[in-house]
Amino acid sequence: MKARGLFVTGTDTGVGKTLVTGLLAAALRAQGVDVGVMKPFETGCPIEAGRLMPQDALYLRNMAGAEDELELVCPYRLRDPLAPGVAAEREGVSIDLWSVRAAYEELAQRHQFLLVESAGGLLVPITERLLTPHLIRVLDLPVLVVARGRLGTVNHTLLTVHEALRWRLEVAGVILSHSEPQADLSAESNARVLRQFLPVPLWGEIPYLDYSPDRESAARLAQERLLPALEWCARMMHEAEKDES
Repeated sequence: MKARGLFVTGTDTGVGKTLVTGLLAAALRAQGVDVGVMKPFETGCPIEAGRLMPQDALYLRNMAGAEDELELVCPYRLRDPLAPGVAAEREGVSIDLWSVRAAYEELAQRHQFLLVESAGGLLVPITERLLTPHLIRVLDLPVLVVARGRLGTVNHTLLTVHEALRWRLEVAGVILSHSEPQADLSAESNARVLRQFLPVPLWGEIPYLDYSPDRESAARLAQERLLPALEWCARMMHEAEKDES
């Protein structure tokens, strides 16, 4: 059966995964898709009114226009800004991938399509023994890799994509995200060079944004910059509907 979702990971932390996931969620909603979002693990959560509040997960839920319970959208909310497995160990929290799977399945029942964002890069530890690819296998989702749009991204992106393929994950595409205000000389050639060497499509580039776009402007930006990604999502939903009919 074709997946009705996409797992968003990155080449590193801070590369723009949350922004890209939010743009896609806003655009899909603008197209009339009932889209859900999930960030299974969020670390570095501030405490508000005595409760850990996952800022990325809240942003994604807003971009999707969803009203799902925070416990489903972000099952594990952790205080320390560390890899989930390390933060959980420090805080005495036991992470169970099957509880994440259960939350994912509940959301999948509610929505036409799900965007799931990882914490950090592809090989981030999520328990003492498990890495992010173990979670991707449990959820059985294709992968989108978000890469930084600066010097070094060719190496980092190729390493990430080939490592994902070594894990026998399906890599659907790559998006370059310019998350820093000052572009370097490599910005002129990164996309071209990546297209030469990547075994998967480069779906587009997101420019540096010095503001946080609202849902309408986010949808517009995704339509302008990430149309191949949106077309892929539409195709997956169509094929899933055919399989089920």
